[in-house]
Amino acid sequence: MANDIMNPIVGEIRDILDNARQNIAREVNNELILSYWKIGEIIVRYEQNDSIRAEYGEQTLKQLAKSLTAEFGKGFSRANLYNMRLFYQTYQKIQTVSGKLSWSHYCELLSISDKDKRNFYEKETVNAKWSVRELKRQISTSLYERLLLSKGEVNKKEVSKLAMNGIEINEPKDIIKDPYVFEFLGIPEDKPMMESDLEKALIKQIEKFLLELGRGFMFVGTQQRITINNTHYYADMVFYNKPLKSYVIIELKTTKLMPEATGQLNMYLNYYENEVNDEGDNKPIGIILCTDKDALTAEYALGGLSNNIFASKYTYYIPDKKELIEQVEKVINRLQEK
Repeated sequence: MANDIMNPIVGEIRDILDNARQNIAREVNNELILSYWKIGEIIVRYEQNDSIRAEYGEQTLKQLAKSLTAEFGKGFSRANLYNMRLFYQTYQKIQTVSGKLSWSHYCELLSISDKDKRNFYEKETVNAKWSVRELKRQISTSLYERLLLSKGEVNKKEVSKLAMNGIEINEPKDIIKDPYVFEFLGIPEDKPMMESDLEKALIKQIEKFLLELGRGFMFVGTQQRITINNTHYYADMVFYNKPLKSYVIIELKTTKLMPEATGQLNMYLNYYENEVNDEGDNKPIGIILCTDKDALTAEYALGGLSNNIFASKYTYYIPDKKELIEQVEKVINRLQEK
């Protein structure tokens, strides 16, 4: 009886304390970021006034780091002071800085020189609530370049939209990447693998797989049975995407894209639309993950279907970032020449 009375009281007090701690942490974070921005401004101001000659700049940062560390403790290494200076130079209006990100987030973002790319990762970190570790992983796997290249012919509008808003999920094609990167599985690229083993490996790393799939994905299950005329079929992996209000059926193939795979997945989507969808759900989406695909086969296999079916490659290793960046830069340069 006593516990019945105490539980709701304890629950309310817990909520109050949790909210207070979150508010305090938010305020501390905001003050820390503001302080680092002001320190960066001071360093830049003295440099611009020739109080610190350019040739002695780095040496001065080293001496300043020693003085501040001696007086205030950790957090004032030369590298951190360099980032504070760069922080101010990059965000000269403090109003453009998001209080939803930590200093560690900004240190990662400052390593990106391209403004559009940096803006994209900043917006998406806020939108998807990425931890610093998740942000590092998305940068290292070249998410920005992969998304641009997934959209076919890159154009100025797509570059601007990604930079200003992050990933906008308004239609099925917005959740598609090409390629998907499964480096977190630790599987050698040339190791032959059965589809069932790949599925098991992804399930063991479901949190990382959900991160790679993108924002709004919820895991439903594997080998989901579909019965048609007393014949059982099994969808490899089923998810639900909240922003699109759609089931997403993923078929795993350890070979290149084969046309027959689209027919099977099309049947699954029709079944889900008629037998599984609840009121308010949109048409289900199908994704075939394969080791390779050629444009012509994909065009003929996927063209003309009333359902939303996409084919994307996947890889077990992080793509060559330099190569991806060069591909995007070539397209953007061509646009600028026009």
